[in-house]
Amino acid sequence: MSQLNRRDLAFLLYEVLDVGALAHTARYADQDRATWDAVLEAAATLAGAKFAPFAAKLDAHEPELVDERVVLIPEVKAAVDAFVAAGFVGAAFDHEDGGMQLPWTIAQVCAAEFKAANIAAVGYPYLTIAAANLLKHVGSAQQKARYLAPMIAGRWFGTMVLSEPQAGSSVGDVRTRAEPDGEGRYLLRGNKMWTSCADHELSENIIHFVLARLPDAPAGVRGLSLFLVPKFHVNADGSPGARNDVRVAGLNHKMGYRGTVNAVFNLGERGECVGELVGAPHEGLAGMFHMMNEMRISVGLGAVALGYAGYRHSLAYACERPQGRLPGEKDPASPQVPIIRHADIKRLLLAQKAAVEGGLMLNLYCAHLVDVGRAVADEAVRERAARLLNLLTPIAKSWPSEFCLEANKHAIQILGGYGYTREFPLERLYRDNRLNHIHEGTHGIHGIDLLGRRLGAGGGAAFRVLQEAMAATIGAARVHQGLVEYCSRLEDVLATLADVASRLLALQREGAVTLALANATIFLDAFGHVVVAWLWLEQARVAAAALPAAQAADRAFYAGKLAACRYFHRYELSRVPDRLALLARADDTCLAMEDGWF
Repeated sequence: MSQLNRRDLAFLLYEVLDVGALAHTARYADQDRATWDAVLEAAATLAGAKFAPFAAKLDAHEPELVDERVVLIPEVKAAVDAFVAAGFVGAAFDHEDGGMQLPWTIAQVCAAEFKAANIAAVGYPYLTIAAANLLKHVGSAQQKARYLAPMIAGRWFGTMVLSEPQAGSSVGDVRTRAEPDGEGRYLLRGNKMWTSCADHELSENIIHFVLARLPDAPAGVRGLSLFLVPKFHVNADGSPGARNDVRVAGLNHKMGYRGTVNAVFNLGERGECVGELVGAPHEGLAGMFHMMNEMRISVGLGAVALGYAGYRHSLAYACERPQGRLPGEKDPASPQVPIIRHADIKRLLLAQKAAVEGGLMLNLYCAHLVDVGRAVADEAVRERAARLLNLLTPIAKSWPSEFCLEANKHAIQILGGYGYTREFPLERLYRDNRLNHIHEGTHGIHGIDLLGRRLGAGGGAAFRVLQEAMAATIGAARVHQGLVEYCSRLEDVLATLADVASRLLALQREGAVTLALANATIFLDAFGHVVVAWLWLEQARVAAAALPAAQAADRAFYAGKLAACRYFHRYELSRVPDRLALLARADDTCLAMEDGWF
């Protein structure tokens, strides 16, 4: 069973986003749709053949720490080796760096295929991709010459090492120290927590990117520097040498992503943990954001992929499972009907379809903004794309993590009792997806990030660009009579959202920051619903234009897109005005609650 709907992918890539236009830019002039389709087919085939078959086994047999070695089931290395051999680590990297220089949008579709198949196993190479991208943007020429090629080739893997037991999400409270050794390097000492892919034997070396403090560092996030710490020192000829003073002290066992090593990670137990400063002193968090922002969008894509996989499984089950009769049929001798014919099952399937196909559009739209920034010559267009991407990053991470998780819940419900058993993958997909709420920043932190930092940046310039993009879609969609209802509803909700945003930003300027941000998570979800409603309208606009001339095989597909848009606008977007009304009055119910009242 294919993990994703290939017709849906083609629709989003070539009909809605018009990714084919990238082939007319200098960056992608040597590629075309045939190239990209071949890559997508290879990803789907590899994901289905090498990663999906052992996903349940990996969930049941977590990594073990044996004599200070992290041991994984052998299927992980076989699959990861095949991923590396196929060139997927370097898929979106430039030719000059040893990559395939694919559009980021195409690379993200490949990633979705792998994550839907076995998200725990592909964590190792995809964290490496993010680490290599960080090195490319922040590392010195010498560091890139030494470390980048082996990472892009997939011989060396990478991690990011941020949190600590006492710090959690409060990265400014990191205590790990880095002392100059007098030879241009640094000796690190500290204890890290929740480090994904901290150790394994899948690659020749592991390059850790670590946040730590120099001796003269100021307090808080402004005192963090970024260091490159290899698992094995690198010899002059580029080969791995002696073991560095980094060690996994214990493994954390989470409810999902069970096959991805998550560790308590100690640096400098012997006082010999050697690292290199990456970028300027005290600017480590800014450097790390190159990796963190990429990982945030990756988390959102993973949430979509898990939700999508659950939807596909529950849809197949609903079509095949006979149970009960329709309300008007009272004869117990009459045949049972497939459960997909029951109205409430259709509701649960529609809710999933709207969430996962809307979430996929959101993430691919963000990926396309990356491609526009890389490939389009017009500076104004690139700047517009950068503003939109910066604004939408918290949405791309958080909206799927919330609502594609809901889709997994609906999928379990459709299978009834079977949905809760390990004979079907749905309970595992739900457990895996539940972690995305906390990966790369908790849900609430992203609400504060959106409302407290990104929304008002540049005098609200990014939000104005987003409003213009939405207005353009509304104007284009109004020519289709069947979409007028959705155009009017979205226009009204967008106007209310803009008014609420203005009020909350004004509160922050007036010094009432705590009150303005008290319901930031509600703002995040409401904002995300408006964005996804817009992207559903864009899908519906394209589907409505294509439907009259569509061949029989495509008519059902386009009709399904229109039905999902109808569902989202009527069932989901209609909930937003109440949320916005609460935000408009700066409700302090949660803020005013005193500790002792609980």
